Amino acid sequence: MNEQWLDELFERERPRLRAIAYRVLGSPDDAEDAVQEAWLRLHRADSDAVENLAGWLTTVVARISVDLLRRRGVREAAELNDQDAQEHEALDPAVNAELVDAVGSALAVVLDQLSPAERFAFVLHDVFGIPFDELGGILDRTPSATKQLASRARNKVRGVDASSAQDREVQREVVEAFLAAARNGDFQGLIALLHPEVMLDPDGAAIRMGAPTGVKGATAVAQVFSGRALAAQAAVVDGSIGMAWVVKDSPRVVWNVFVEGRQIVHIDMHADGNTIAALGVSSL
Repeated sequence: MNEQWLDELFERERPRLRAIAYRVLGSPDDAEDAVQEAWLRLHRADSDAVENLAGWLTTVVARISVDLLRRRGVREAAELNDQDAQEHEALDPAVNAELVDAVGSALAVVLDQLSPAERFAFVLHDVFGIPFDELGGILDRTPSATKQLASRARNKVRGVDASSAQDREVQREVVEAFLAAARNGDFQGLIALLHPEVMLDPDGAAIRMGAPTGVKGATAVAQVFSGRALAAQAAVVDGSIGMAWVVKDSPRVVWNVFVEGRQIVHIDMHADGNTIAALGVSSL
């Protein structure tokens, strides 16, 4: 495919790609790096084999942004210093104008209140129309878990509870049954409560405490929890029912649990104090 045509296509897509990367990463500089990396990958790829180059670029920028988040730590990616943001806007008003055009100034402010994963799922699906099966592949989550992320983000944007009372009752039953099975070493009981493609996703602080990485599938996740979680308890985590290990009234580790039907489809494990504070954890 003609390289000049590719460059022209990329320049037309650049403001949209930069908006996606910026909303996911929260940093203009990192967003520009992600877009530049996408440009390099476009020129290395077999573009003739790609049917929808605009969609391909969107997916590539999203994957690069998620990789950047994982390398530098989710919490660092989520927190953009207000002073730095003002400096960036003052230095490059054209960038800010493009972002406002792409996602809307009011939405841009609200999105800063979301966790990185929520922001990613909401922006890529609700704003840019990427289906949940593609987003799930990028985030290493099932499509249903990714859909729940977007739903939680959507409710926060609207200023309503993350889940209904009925949802929380089902979540509580599942979480308490899961904790009971874990404490009793009931391996089959754990398997029954876990989606076949469930994933345990620890943050950097949890990994440093010894949490395993790359745990995917009901059997692998059940092996992690079987006979353990003795001190964990069901708790309200980010507006939904999850789990928390509390020491002297202070949550040290929390698990954000995503439930669909009566099965757990994803578990985020957080040990970073700033992340736990931002999630909001309270006892039942």
